[in-house]
Amino acid sequence: MHSSELAPAVPPHEDSGLLAQPISRLETIGIIFGTNIGAGVLGMAFAARKTGYVPLLLCLALTCVLCTITMLYLTEVALRTRGNRQLSGLASRYLGGVGGWLLFLAVAANSFGALTAYMAGSGSILLDLLGDYGMSKELGSILFIVPSVAVLYLGLKVLGAGNKLISISMIVIILALILASIASQDARLSNLWLSHWQYVVPVFNLAVFVFGAQFLVPELVRGNLTAPRKLPGLIMAGMALTFVFVALIPASVIALVGSDNLTQVATLSWGRALGQWAYYTANIFALLAMLTSYWGLGGCLFTNIFDHFRLGSETQKSKRLLVLVVVALPPFLLAYSGIASFVNALYFAGTFGGVLMGIIPVLLLNAARRRGDVSSPFVCGWYAHRSVQWLIVATFFLSGVYAVVSLFGVLPESW
Repeated sequence: MHSSELAPAVPPHEDSGLLAQPISRLETIGIIFGTNIGAGVLGMAFAARKTGYVPLLLCLALTCVLCTITMLYLTEVALRTRGNRQLSGLASRYLGGVGGWLLFLAVAANSFGALTAYMAGSGSILLDLLGDYGMSKELGSILFIVPSVAVLYLGLKVLGAGNKLISISMIVIILALILASIASQDARLSNLWLSHWQYVVPVFNLAVFVFGAQFLVPELVRGNLTAPRKLPGLIMAGMALTFVFVALIPASVIALVGSDNLTQVATLSWGRALGQWAYYTANIFALLAMLTSYWGLGGCLFTNIFDHFRLGSETQKSKRLLVLVVVALPPFLLAYSGIASFVNALYFAGTFGGVLMGIIPVLLLNAARRRGDVSSPFVCGWYAHRSVQWLIVATFFLSGVYAVVSLFGVLPESW
């Protein structure tokens, strides 16, 4: 895992222009949880309809651990580097210009692909909920984008506060739906024990990307510079909280309706089994999940643009507005352009962005330990051993191989 052969590093004194803005512990955990609990979590039950719940649970546990470790790698890297650099800036610093561009394109593809999906998804949900009152899909997306962009403009502190508030709201909603599922006379715990391990590969591949929050780490470090030693514990807490709820949602849905009656989105399964209140409640949760994920992904893209293109201080209002337009406008246009193939291409590129975000932290850690600017108040322990690093690289690399093989239809149809 040596990166000394790569291109020369960028001089360490360069600054990203991003200011340190302290955020609280709950805000830090809220950013991790809110970004990870995207609307996609509602599709986890359907994704496991063939393999069953137990294989899904084990895949989620393993990928949660691996992604948490890579986040801790990046925490040490960011703390060893001056200037509040983002992922693309860290890659430029330690892996050279090519590495910086590769990471920036990975972040951009991953963000634009997801933000496009949130634009379309929010419009569809609001149309479904308020269509009788004159709501259109386009208007729904516009209403969704207003609070999304406003928080990104106001910065990290407001983003942290918003994520904390809405994450607490989402936890309350999820717990209400789960308790209603448990109390239902139709719930059967036996539904959770049906397992078919031959279908586990695609579920594992999907789980790899559920916990892909590595791109958040530089922002979390920027918000916790006054108490950097506490950040690793907060990262582990945020990822553990994510795991609990990502595991509980499909468990409650599968126990309630069984594997044969699952819909692609859990809101429909809950609505059919528990009644209209559950349908509306779950759709509100989906909107909130899209909103917090938009903040995480959009904020990441926003700060990476500032850092990568060296736009100077983020306090310049004209530049903030310009970057916000770059972040917010393309997903809206793509969502309603009908260019499905281009959107699919973005999604595929984003998948490989996720693979890179699992592998690059290993290279960055080893390079930063040799050529870092300052000593880090936090140093990764046994989980930074080379054998663990190779396991992580192999896992993410094979996930990428699976994506390529599935693209060309080589895998059995049942997968």
